[in-house]
Amino acid sequence: MSVFVTGGSGFLGQHLLRGYTAAGTEVRALARSDGAAAAVAAAGAEPVRGDLGDSAALKAGMAGCDVVVHAAALADQWGPPARFDEVNVAGTAAVLDAARAAGVPRLVHVSTEAVLADGRPLHHVDETYPRPAKVYGDYARTKGLAEDLVVRADGPDLTTVAVRPRFIWGPDDATVLPAVVEAARTGKFAWIDGGRYETSTCHVANVCAGVRAAADRGRGGGVYFLTDGPPVEFRTFLTALAATAGATLPDRSLPRPVAWAMATAAEYAWKLLRLGGEPPITRTFLALSGQEMTVDDSRARDELGYRPVIDREAGLKEL
Repeated sequence: MSVFVTGGSGFLGQHLLRGYTAAGTEVRALARSDGAAAAVAAAGAEPVRGDLGDSAALKAGMAGCDVVVHAAALADQWGPPARFDEVNVAGTAAVLDAARAAGVPRLVHVSTEAVLADGRPLHHVDETYPRPAKVYGDYARTKGLAEDLVVRADGPDLTTVAVRPRFIWGPDDATVLPAVVEAARTGKFAWIDGGRYETSTCHVANVCAGVRAAADRGRGGGVYFLTDGPPVEFRTFLTALAATAGATLPDRSLPRPVAWAMATAAEYAWKLLRLGGEPPITRTFLALSGQEMTVDDSRARDELGYRPVIDREAGLKEL
């Protein structure tokens, strides 16, 4: 078996590469820089130099492969909208075109529950929950457009499947946990409504297990949520996660309506004044982390035979 991975130098990507290579699978991964190529090689895969805009590199890397896993994405909370469109939408279209041209039979796209982030809480929703017409943030918007491209691309010559892991965490996370620890260290951390609401989570090892199951057994055009199992209180989980890095989270809290007004004002100020960096709080953050976001992975369990390979307690102990 041979697999081509985009986003292989990232948090999820490196775990995917190590898992595939440990199973004896031949793996190639797109690498757009020397650092990315080194990370890919360190994970035991063959680097293919290029980026999502390099159709020749994509087709060359995919040649002879049985599966493409498209994990590359711009996952920031803020930034130029055109950049999100370039990476998440045009990049996905380029990957699909290259997969067809290379004759790859199956493609798995790593999507996200953020495609449903319209500002309302999600309460144990499954894949039949309707996609909203409007979502908050260019990440959610463009990931939704990318998922649409993947689902529509399914056909006799290319089977396409999308997975939606919620709140990826685990070893080597360079985004969520470091940001939480830094916010606590600098006095910028605050709970929303005390953090007393439920969330679904998905350990990176479980995401990898779900991706492999989708590659093997995913229904063409299918979309599958992936989680660690039953939801957990957001405050309880984040407190335990921060403690693995030696951080103690404060009790400070903001009512959600106040936080939403602050985020709205900050975003308008950043756009109007063309300020650098990103606002201190965004509606994307509040939509994804400031309220209940729980999803049901029964379809993945029933159709893919998906089962988490590690539970939260073991994952936290490992960290």
